[in-house]
Amino acid sequence: TSTPRLVNVSALKQIGAGETLTAGFVVGGSGSKTVLIRAIGPGLAQFGLPGTMPDPKLTLNQASVAAPINANNDWGGSAATAAAFTSVGAFALTPSSKDAALVVTLGPGNYTVQVAAADGTGGIALVEVYELP
Repeated sequence: TSTPRLVNVSALKQIGAGETLTAGFVVGGSGSKTVLIRAIGPGLAQFGLPGTMPDPKLTLNQASVAAPINANNDWGGSAATAAAFTSVGAFALTPSSKDAALVVTLGPGNYTVQVAAADGTGGIALVEVYELP
């Protein structure tokens, strides 16, 4: 038998200037999991969504660690990261976009992803967490 698992979670939210959206998730079990985490603003324009955050940044935190464990601002168009998008069925992002994305392997524990505007402005942003196969 297989154990049910959640493979993706996302939230779309209007984030005010100077505000942060925080999403939490848990890596369960006894082994590490590789995840794709994205904070998308400009990439939402392809869906006709107005008022998107022009330059979202994401910060990854672990409950047991005081300082952030990883962060990204402007994903940079990495081929490996783009391949991760494809492997989980996530929509593509323009390589030069100001959207943020991380592929990271995490051990069991509680994590949060914080999304805020790199320039302090506001707008609509989407935060996504995918378990990679």
